[in-house]
Amino acid sequence: MAQILAPSTQWQMRITKNPANASPMTAKMWSSLLLKQNKKGSCKSSAKFRVFAVKSDNSTVNRLENLLSLDITPYTDKIIAEYIWIGGSGIDLRSKSRTIPKPVEHPSELPKWNYDGSSTGQAPGEDSEVILYPQAIFKDPFRGGNNILVICDTYTPAGEPIPTNKRHRAAEIFSNKKVADEVPWYGIEQEYTLLQTDVKWPLGWPVGGYPGPQGPYYCAAGADKSFGRDISDAHYKACLYAGINVSGTNGEVMPGQWEYQVGPSVGIDAGDHIWCSRYILERITEQAGVVLSLDPKPIEGDWNGAGCHTNYSTKSMREDGGFEVIKKAILNLSLRHKEHISAYGEGNERRLTGKHETASINTFSWGVANRGCSIRVGRETEQKGKGYLEDRRPASNMDPYIVTALLAETTLLWEPTLEAEALAAQKLALNV
Repeated sequence: MAQILAPSTQWQMRITKNPANASPMTAKMWSSLLLKQNKKGSCKSSAKFRVFAVKSDNSTVNRLENLLSLDITPYTDKIIAEYIWIGGSGIDLRSKSRTIPKPVEHPSELPKWNYDGSSTGQAPGEDSEVILYPQAIFKDPFRGGNNILVICDTYTPAGEPIPTNKRHRAAEIFSNKKVADEVPWYGIEQEYTLLQTDVKWPLGWPVGGYPGPQGPYYCAAGADKSFGRDISDAHYKACLYAGINVSGTNGEVMPGQWEYQVGPSVGIDAGDHIWCSRYILERITEQAGVVLSLDPKPIEGDWNGAGCHTNYSTKSMREDGGFEVIKKAILNLSLRHKEHISAYGEGNERRLTGKHETASINTFSWGVANRGCSIRVGRETEQKGKGYLEDRRPASNMDPYIVTALLAETTLLWEPTLEAEALAAQKLALNV
């Protein structure tokens, strides 16, 4: 990611009313798995995102598409809210739809809801009810109009957060006055891999075989080097439509692998935006007939893994003299390396090998402009004496609520002993 610039207006978790002529993302069939922008309609209409796949009965497809793209705004004040939550694995996303009497602008206007937690691995069958608390809302790029996506967290009927509810603890940390006063910014680089449906092999790769070695694929163009660009582009536009603070996208080092960046976002918003962007990506790949993988090392061997590098800064880091604050934060991070690694994603040991632009999972390191370190400091940050740090350890399947809150806790709330700090400074050659 480039430089952290300014926070998102979405951090107040509000959305503006959607224009009546906004168009939803819909499905259509064709033979090339392409996503194209529909150019029909007046010039004032928003772009339509369409996913094409093989289908023989075109008349049925056309009738379905007409209904899917139907704009109900002129006929009713009612809207559809898609309630989204994280399932029992901690990485799977679930959702269901609910009719709301009128458009809303804030999560507090939405009712709580419930679901069967025994079917998601989050509650026993004899006491299966889990309660959804609406926490953040985004415009729905699939249904359009005033319809919304709702990020929820999960509670028992008694109001206690269930064990898989990591947002609740993160919200507590970000509401701490010491943390809030530092206005923590995050820029998160989400890498992901696109897989062929039936064989679970990367998109563009010969089935059971391998493409040429890495080198020509990163940020590349061409049918023999770039696989899945239209999915990436559709996701980019859909996130912007939704109000997610997506800041860029690019093809990654391994063919069939992509990255998008979300941020800068303030505090709890970083997690909300990443989870909503993941949900949108799941829906787009579902329509395209492609499998989304957040595995940190989808292909073993001489291939790059998939990470979720997290750029982080506080108000003090961004002000004059901030480099000294950054170095103090790096000291704290080094002393809690094991705690962070244990929370940075399942299967991360297969990725953090010290090769393919990673540091070893067992050794903490930092450096300026060094992508083989645990923590990278940008050259511009060093030159200006202020800026941000990049934590390169999180895996692509990390929980952003856990990672962002842990960074804030370790650097702003946790205090090591002076002896431990001195030993760490000597070990890391950090003169603080």
